[in-house]
Amino acid sequence: MKIQIINGPNLNLLGVREPSIYGNTSIEDYIKELKTVYPDIQIEYYQSNVEGEIINKLHEVGFSYDGVVLNAGGYTHTSVAIADAIAAIKTAVVEVHISNIYAREEYRHVSLTGKNCQGVLTGFGIKGYRLAIESLLI
Repeated sequence: MKIQIINGPNLNLLGVREPSIYGNTSIEDYIKELKTVYPDIQIEYYQSNVEGEIINKLHEVGFSYDGVVLNAGGYTHTSVAIADAIAAIKTAVVEVHISNIYAREEYRHVSLTGKNCQGVLTGFGIKGYRLAIESLLI
């Protein structure tokens, strides 16, 4: 089984960016932990601050991988293009948000991308990535 984790803008700063919201764990450390928990799953990680690069990655893996875990960051609320890319691919996508987007600023309450995903996890901290992987195993 192959799962691609895709993170959007500013998520390369996990562990140092606003720890009160996003926690103290770096994404690199958490990916290592996930690979230990799921040794039989090929977990790949990709991060970009550029919308088009996220779309390109979705196109690249969207017909051959078993699942995508996507945290599009701020693009969740603004990117019709990423939403369209999710709709265009065959691979199941689970949207993840570390913080509870409904407990934050009102503009974050709307996910343009979520409607094209298999499901949306929000507010479970960095553990949301593991929950998303679990949902893809069902």
